[in-house]
Amino acid sequence: MVDSVFCNKKVLVLGLAKSGLSAAHLLKKLGAKVIVNDKLALENNTEAQALIEEGFQVITGYHPEDLLDASFDFVVKNPGIPYTNPVVGQAEKLAIPILTEVDVAGSILKAKPIAVTGTNGKTTTVSLIYDILAQDQAESPEPKPVYKLGNIGQPVSDLALEIKAESNLVVELSSFQLQSLTYFTPHIAVITNIYSAHLDYHKSREEYVRAKLRITQAQGPDDYLVYYQGQEELASLVKKYSKAQLVPYTDKGQVDKGAYIKDGYLIYQQEPIMALDQVKVSGSHNFQNILAAVCVAKIKGLSNQTIAQAVNHFKGVAHRSQVVGRYEDRLFVNDSKATNSLATQKALEAYDQDTILLVGGLDRQDDFTKLDHALDKVKGVVCFGQTQGKLAQYFKDRHIEDVELVQTVQEAVEVAYDLSKPGQVILFSPACASWDQYANFEERGQDYVEAIQQLVERLEQRSKYGN
Repeated sequence: MVDSVFCNKKVLVLGLAKSGLSAAHLLKKLGAKVIVNDKLALENNTEAQALIEEGFQVITGYHPEDLLDASFDFVVKNPGIPYTNPVVGQAEKLAIPILTEVDVAGSILKAKPIAVTGTNGKTTTVSLIYDILAQDQAESPEPKPVYKLGNIGQPVSDLALEIKAESNLVVELSSFQLQSLTYFTPHIAVITNIYSAHLDYHKSREEYVRAKLRITQAQGPDDYLVYYQGQEELASLVKKYSKAQLVPYTDKGQVDKGAYIKDGYLIYQQEPIMALDQVKVSGSHNFQNILAAVCVAKIKGLSNQTIAQAVNHFKGVAHRSQVVGRYEDRLFVNDSKATNSLATQKALEAYDQDTILLVGGLDRQDDFTKLDHALDKVKGVVCFGQTQGKLAQYFKDRHIEDVELVQTVQEAVEVAYDLSKPGQVILFSPACASWDQYANFEERGQDYVEAIQQLVERLEQRSKYGN
């Protein structure tokens, strides 16, 4: 058995889903005494049923406030469970350490991980870094494994025991995972940006910022922190709180010890890496993500040729400014990952064409005025979901000519097409979380893609057979 801080310790796994299930399995392998609690009733809870069959003690249907006592050594909670949860509150009263699945994995990892966080751009940056590392290993006579884990999809705990010291590991971390980070320390950390977000989860913006900065809290002078110099607040914070070697990048001017853009080239420490016209993805936000990935690759000692080849082949990530297709000279774009107004602002700024915007979702008290400077090309808006009324009023107050309200994404696609004209972009960039109608942004994005397919099929049939 692997030597572990969890061996013979009593651990409550609070909340299942992917991360809780993964943590429970790893904790058991590490010799912990595991008790699982999930609020979903047992008859509808296939994950809990499977754990019971495996011999786990599982309590389902609710989170009992008297579940915890001083006999517990750790609570490992699902990242989605807020700190306002009564069981979490009881753990804090009893001074029981509160962790997430990433910490369980981090306690035994042999590899030196690369970890990425930020309000926006995390997944694209992780995917770029992964692609560059994979390209490098494909060219190597003795290739080492490359892993892409964390908030991007698969929990780190799923593979923590098999990841070897020489493996390449890239992990996406959200503020939910970072807020209690204890045993996971990246060798290279990346912070893409920090803006107000998830204020329905965090008590304040200050708490959210502190959570993001925990990615660098245990780093030392032999580690690296890559950060976006173009955001003054972030630049000031990392210089104040990080003990790692700082590696900046920016698309606003020039930096001495990092990456920037000059004369149509991506530059790292005054050395041209590749021409901008080789990049397939568009928008300033994507250039920022590429610059971050370049910094990581150069810290790892990779060649410019390897970096350029991987970036040249990178076409973006599903649900992130993803071009779905073109029909009747309308460009359909799926940006379902835009779960806040800043992400939608960046998506709007990426296109020069007139745009029909589809927005809406869960109300998390976001400040939609961030969109004010990106509305020049917006000719129509279709609002859906919980925030439809609030968003409709916002756009009407800004004199957008056509503002429509609908209930579903399917209806939104139909109405958006009716509002659109040839040469325009139909941009699905909701500016809100998906949880009012969907389990996640991926499901919402897939619904948008399927709605486009159904629309095109109907229009083709109508064209073929007439009205």
